[in-house]
Amino acid sequence: MNNLNHLAIIMDGNGRWAQIRNKPRKIGHQEGAKVVRDITIWCAKNSIKYLTLFAFSTENWKRPKAEVDFLMKLLLKYLKKEKNTYLQNNIRFKAIGNIEVFNNPLKDMICELEESTKMHTSLTQTLALNYGSRDEITRTFKKLLKNPPQELENLESLIAKNLDTCDFPDVDLLIRTGGEMRISNFLLWQISYAELYFTPTYWPEFSTTELSDIIKSYKKKERRFGGL
Repeated sequence: MNNLNHLAIIMDGNGRWAQIRNKPRKIGHQEGAKVVRDITIWCAKNSIKYLTLFAFSTENWKRPKAEVDFLMKLLLKYLKKEKNTYLQNNIRFKAIGNIEVFNNPLKDMICELEESTKMHTSLTQTLALNYGSRDEITRTFKKLLKNPPQELENLESLIAKNLDTCDFPDVDLLIRTGGEMRISNFLLWQISYAELYFTPTYWPEFSTTELSDIIKSYKKKERRFGGL
């Protein structure tokens, strides 16, 4: 039976969930934030050590300014509100991506949560914020070019150690909600041998029951990692 150490989720379908109900897209994002809490707590209580959630991509800036502004405010509100959730459930919070472009209150909140939860051990919940895998790999190579390695024999390991996820294991299972069947520039290096699962369920409707069923199926799969 496969262990599940690192679960990654592309949380898709908030806007479409709202639109088919004739509601503003922001209602879908608000409902989606509630699901983040439920899934995170469930993972913490079910021995999953790493949960990485795609919250805002480098491409999401292309959305209408009003929606982007709302998402930034929602993110700050979520982090403030959920601080007690992290503290009460022994959850470590991390952010990956380029957060330097965010406003100071949001950056300060991210840093505060990372610092106040850094010793927590039940689960590491990572939010990918202003994140894109190509951007991550590009930033990694820029770091390496500033201090070029003396030898290239272990270059793959050196790259991994300089990614945003340097202290996380590779992803075991990647789930995408919302019915789309693509990776969307998310953790391309880290999902090289991950099992992939695509569900038509929109993120605001995604439940711990469905997650549990997906994980049960994952644990029965034969993972060969290129071998026989």
